Order: sequence, then C-alpha cells, then structure tokens
Amino acid sequence: MLQKTKRPDSPVSIIGAGIAGAWQALLFAQAGHAVTLHERGDEAMTDATSHWAGGMLAPYCEAEIAEPIISRLGLRSLDIWRRELPDTPFNGSLVVAHPRERNDFERFARMTEDHRRLDAAGLAELEPSLEGRFRDALFFPAEGHVEPRRVLPQLHERIRAAGGTIKFESDVTANDLAKDPDRIVIDCRGLGARDEQSELRGVKGEMILIETAEVQLARPVRLMHPRWPLYVIPRENNLFMLGATSIESEDTGVSVRSALELLGAAYTVHPAFGEARIVEFGSGLRPAYPDNLPRIGIRGRTISVNGLYRHGFLIAPALAELTLAYVERGQIDNEVMQCG
Repeated sequence: MLQKTKRPDSPVSIIGAGIAGAWQALLFAQAGHAVTLHERGDEAMTDATSHWAGGMLAPYCEAEIAEPIISRLGLRSLDIWRRELPDTPFNGSLVVAHPRERNDFERFARMTEDHRRLDAAGLAELEPSLEGRFRDALFFPAEGHVEPRRVLPQLHERIRAAGGTIKFESDVTANDLAKDPDRIVIDCRGLGARDEQSELRGVKGEMILIETAEVQLARPVRLMHPRWPLYVIPRENNLFMLGATSIESEDTGVSVRSALELLGAAYTVHPAFGEARIVEFGSGLRPAYPDNLPRIGIRGRTISVNGLYRHGFLIAPALAELTLAYVERGQIDNEVMQCG
C-alpha cells in the first residue's frame, strides 16, 4: 500500500487532460500537492474523448441500465460539481416517448427514482417548445448537464489557479515519470493506456451538432428508442447536440444509419429541428473494460484511472476524490479499486 504522503514531498504527475485527468489534477492541486498535468494533444483537446461527450450529469436516468456503483459515484459527483463549479446548470432532465415505445417508457419509470411524472400541460409549462408534442414525460429535477467544450477549459483554469501546471503536447508515459521514486503518477490516458491494459476497448459514441433558433430547451430531453437512448441536449448560441449512440466499434466515423436515427429523433421531438442547420458530425471512443465499470488500479506509486465508458463527466469528480483519499489516508474503495 502507498504510505501516507507528505504533501510538499509528493509531486503528482497526471497523464491525460480530459475529464478524468482534469478532475484528478484539480482536487490534488487544491489539496496542496505539486501537480503537473500532461496532455499529448494541444490545448484545443479536439482529439480527446471528452471533446465529443454529451456532458449529462444524470445518475438517476443512468440507473435504468447502469450498475449501482455508477449511481453512487454519480450522486457524489453532483455535489462536487456544485461545490467546484456552482454555475453548473442543474435544471433537471426529461424523458419522453412516442406511443410505440410506451412499454419502454413505463419500464424506465419503474427502474428509476427521484422523478416526477408530468402530464401534457405540465410538460408544456416546463418546456413551452414541447407543447402538444407528448402526452406525458418523466422529469428528473436533480439532474444537470455541462457543455464539455466549455467546462473543460474552465477546469484547466481552476487547476492553474490552484497552483497546478498543465503541459500540452507532452507525450510522456507512466514509466517515464515513475523513475522519480518520490513522484505519484496517475494515468488517465483512456484508450491510450492499452499499451499496459490490453483489456480496454473503445465503444463509439456518435453525435451531431445542429443550430436553430426555432426551438428553446432548458434541459436535456431523452427520447426512448429501441436500440439506445437518444438525447437532445441544449447548448449555448442556439446549438443542440444530438447523441448518443453506443456502438461496439473503434472507427471514428458517423454511419448513415446513426445519422438518420439521431436526426430523426430530433425531428420527432420537434418538427422545427427538420429545418435546423447541421454544424458538425463527430464521434469519440469511450474507454471501457469488459464489465463497462470504472477502475482505479494501484501499482506502487502509479495509479491508473480508466474505464469511465459513457459516464465520464458524471463520475470523474467522485473518482478523483477516491484517488485523493487513497493517497492521503490510504482509504480503499473496494468496489472501484484494485491493488497489485
């Protein structure tokens, strides 16, 4: 086990400035460690999985298909998001369905908690643009969402403000950094860590960014779908993200089938999306272990944080808190951590 560290004597090097590494760097820097965050890409982070993420903070909705550990980490993360970035929008989220998906909608309601059922009038009051579109909806008032391309730079600035250093275009390995016996190395490279963790695989998540001023939404809308949940997520400047597929593939293109399903879902949420301007197609590869659960691996003074799958923005703050608790107090979370 890693012995309790003395903060001035324990520099921390973190590899990967995506959402997992950024939260690790922020919490360690705030705790007084000398933090250096290494990122092989440039400051735009366009090659990072986080660049293509939805940014939904929805632990209650995810309980429909995710293991309980995701809900536990997600609920704790909501508190950390509120504490560290109090401007994070927590407007809740909505789940809707067309009549043909009614059984799935009712099953979703049974399998999730902390929601309120809205009738058509209640839905119209909450989201006027959806008036007359659905006969009812599930409203999850405690959930939130962030815009990854805006919030990641904010986290990077918070790291610098806490005394941390960020080095972009710094392609280092854990083995390189671990040569310093006093250094703690935290590897958050995602799929880049397959040189040491062959069990990692990439799961493709596709997204489309569209623009229209004809629809106004204050919160994400999840539309029931026979293959995967589809989202319409509001962004600033009349933008909406459509996502997210979950495909066992490691190519980075967007298929015609997926594009049709994503655009079709938006159109069925509101016909005005049919006249929206397509701004961008893209996809990211989410790092996942065979069980699709996150893992903090501990090997001496090298720690890996990986396997966040489709829950990166939801659970990254709680994982960082667990890593810090281990380094400073030797505290072990048996559901997430593996030693040796």
